[in-house]
Amino acid sequence: MLLKEAHLKFLNYLEVIKNKSPKTVEQYDRHLRKFSEYIDEKFKNLDTFEIEDINLDNTEWFRSYLYEKRRTISIKTANAYMITIRSFLKFLEKKWFKSLSATAIDLIKAEDRHVEFLNPEELERLFSSPNISTIIWTRDLAIMECIYSTGLRISELTNLNISDINLNRREFAVRWKWRKVRVVYLTKNAAKLIWNYLEKRTDSLSPLFIRHNTKKDDISSLDNESVRLTRFFITNMVKKYALKAYILKDISAHTLRHSFATTLLSNWADLRAIQEMLWHASITTTQVYTHVTNKKLKDVHSKFFK
Repeated sequence: MLLKEAHLKFLNYLEVIKNKSPKTVEQYDRHLRKFSEYIDEKFKNLDTFEIEDINLDNTEWFRSYLYEKRRTISIKTANAYMITIRSFLKFLEKKWFKSLSATAIDLIKAEDRHVEFLNPEELERLFSSPNISTIIWTRDLAIMECIYSTGLRISELTNLNISDINLNRREFAVRWKWRKVRVVYLTKNAAKLIWNYLEKRTDSLSPLFIRHNTKKDDISSLDNESVRLTRFFITNMVKKYALKAYILKDISAHTLRHSFATTLLSNWADLRAIQEMLWHASITTTQVYTHVTNKKLKDVHSKFFK
């Protein structure tokens, strides 16, 4: 079977049988297209290249090709490409197509992941930096408090609509990983800040948080997606307030999600409960935050063993 034909079958399998999200399918497609680009450039025969021709040499050469073409590629990104190749090979094996075994491809050993988070004093300074006299500052404070008190991913927050959230019950549903849904709970303060922000709005647009620096006099004349905030916008906004609060750490909006997890762990919350609230597929992902509890355990040990 030709590589091009197997590529299409694999994407169809991911979408129809495995029910993967469109973004996941898009990523696998992009990685395999890059592999095909390499094959065509290296061997000049993509139109005749068959899956039986995939071997350990050309997959390892592909990894080198990635580093040559993308000088700043990270180990994580390189591994993501190779994970796609492995998944593709597993699919071929499952369908009884002869090709390289997926187990032949190793991933590069990456350094232990380090997450940046804010301590209580830094969080207090950050949340004190916006002046809520304007609608933009009111919005920004509501956004930061919402992320910190729920652990939301930034993409989840930007996709929220006003109709999704119940401020009286202080909860809302988040669609995650295509069709999976989880319930997220707001603190009283977060609900109050969101309420204050919505009270200042005079438009009838759907997104929970919108841009207010538009040149249009009547913001309601714009469509929903043109005013919906982006991940880039929110990350830059958090960085701006961090600098204003004299926080010198290299933080992003995602740092507030990390701070949510570390706050729970430092107060002895159960790791499994935190996994559920962060909606991590694996407990090993959540365990990256246990660096916080290590000091707590040392303090407990020191209390009883001098």
